[in-house]
Amino acid sequence: MTALLAPFTAIGRNVLALVTMIGSVALFVWGAVSHIFRPPFYGREFLSALFNIGWLSLPVVGMTAIFTGGALALQIYDGSSRFSVESVVPQIVAIGMVRELGPVLVGLMVAARVTSSIAAEIATMKVTEQIDALVTLSTHPMKYLAAPRVLAAVLVVPALVGIGDIIGIYGGFLVATENLGFNPATYVRNTADFLQLNDIVSSLVKGAVFGGIAAVMGCYYGMNSGRGAQGVGQATKSSVQAAAVLILAANFLLTSLFFSS
Repeated sequence: MTALLAPFTAIGRNVLALVTMIGSVALFVWGAVSHIFRPPFYGREFLSALFNIGWLSLPVVGMTAIFTGGALALQIYDGSSRFSVESVVPQIVAIGMVRELGPVLVGLMVAARVTSSIAAEIATMKVTEQIDALVTLSTHPMKYLAAPRVLAAVLVVPALVGIGDIIGIYGGFLVATENLGFNPATYVRNTADFLQLNDIVSSLVKGAVFGGIAAVMGCYYGMNSGRGAQGVGQATKSSVQAAAVLILAANFLLTSLFFSS
């Protein structure tokens, strides 16, 4: 009888663990967001987070976007040539980059670079008892460590997404005009005429949500890491995995919200 119930016991245990984690993350998000609007404010931590998340992420975002835009133009041209509609390349590159590829790729790059960095930094602080020292000095760890990073990510990642969209479209423009024979003026006009305000707004909103997810996951796993070097490594790995999955899930939900009609 016990052997027959073992699979159900394992399923129940995993479901309870998942629900517990969801509740823990929700409480963590509430704590981080609430501390953003309550003094004291740590401007130096906020500016440092802006620099690390925004400026230092520009190279990887730019390289990822320009190659993705170029590859997208080649793929669309090859596919559309089978139906003799090659002229749609500018429009599809623009909508593909702005609506989907730009925000998602930037979000995943930020998760790979920033989430891992935040998790490793905070987990190391926990291992070396620096977080305990903050508490001893009457400094709330959530306010000092999580709130500035979450606020910075929510504000700066949309800017990264906007830059990534522009660079990605430019990558498609370069490939289309240099290799595929498109007229530059016509390509730019078709791109500008096809994009709508809703496309741009959805892209920036996705950037803010993805930035918040990336920062929250880094802070959450960093503050809840195990002890020792193994705990730091596990926290870093788990934070990136969770951020990537949540970004893709959030992308689906936001796309459904903006474009379901």
